[in-house]
Amino acid sequence: MKAIRIERYGGPEVLQRQDVPVPTPSRGEVLVEVAFAGINFMDVHTRQGKYEHSRSYRVGIPLTLGMEGSGIVHEIGPDVDGFAVGDRVAWCISWGSYADFAVVPAARLAKIPEGIELDLAAAAVFQGCTAHYLSSDVGNLAQGTTCLIHAASGGIGQLLIQFAKRRGAIVFATTSSREKADVAKKAGADQVMLYDEGRFADAVRDATGGRGVDVVFDAVGRPTLRDSFRATRTRGLVVNYGSVAGSLSDLDPIELGEAGSLFLTRPRLADHMASAEEVQMRAADVFAGLLDGSITLSVAGRYCFDDVEKAHAALEERRQIGKAVLDLSSSESHV
Repeated sequence: MKAIRIERYGGPEVLQRQDVPVPTPSRGEVLVEVAFAGINFMDVHTRQGKYEHSRSYRVGIPLTLGMEGSGIVHEIGPDVDGFAVGDRVAWCISWGSYADFAVVPAARLAKIPEGIELDLAAAAVFQGCTAHYLSSDVGNLAQGTTCLIHAASGGIGQLLIQFAKRRGAIVFATTSSREKADVAKKAGADQVMLYDEGRFADAVRDATGGRGVDVVFDAVGRPTLRDSFRATRTRGLVVNYGSVAGSLSDLDPIELGEAGSLFLTRPRLADHMASAEEVQMRAADVFAGLLDGSITLSVAGRYCFDDVEKAHAALEERRQIGKAVLDLSSSESHV
């Protein structure tokens, strides 16, 4: 089978197309014929080596990239219940989806309901489940809660806006350009502003009568995090769930006290998808939202095997607005 693999860490140039044997599922695993693989920042970070020493995401080289996908169950390993050959399934945080076949732990799999196409399922499961746990479990958003969402035009940002609005929250959002601001507004944000070198915090304070928001969702990192503190109300919550622009390495906890006795957390999806039941619950809620129209998601880019390097470059340079997928059946790129 064909697969996109890395044998060393680095830029998009380390991606290699290789022919490798079809894997065999072991105990508790399922072999899936992959239809689509999601293309995420986690793939970029894996390629760069940022998870080399991670305890949450144990992944090392050499490996087949791709931590999210959809397809058809091809073979069932020992001690697997609840799945059958021919089932339509999706998964995330299990690597190997940039390939014709992938072995996935059964506990990571979610069945795809009728009405959800395989490409949409591949695009939705990781980012949808991330937005789900951030808005419900971590942010505990409810009617009237105020929140600020950074990187609001990105795949997770757009979904997080929609999940927040579905829970009744008032959503402020930031983007880097007017074009991206229109995307966030279309997703449902109540007010969108540019980062403006940190002056978004002043704009948020002004819009909330000087109070600040209850919760900030910050996936940007170093350029925004300290200003996120300024945008948060006394005893509010700052959720740093990503660092796409670099990590803040010199934070003194006393800063949280000075900013108003803030709570700062760095959650990870793996800890909120810790059981098969939790995986099914989150995925089912995401799929239900897509089916009833309360959540919308479009596949913004489709890449074939030969264009994976181009896809990674577009993601890193933030030229891709919305979710992209790798089409395992296609030899043509559509972006």
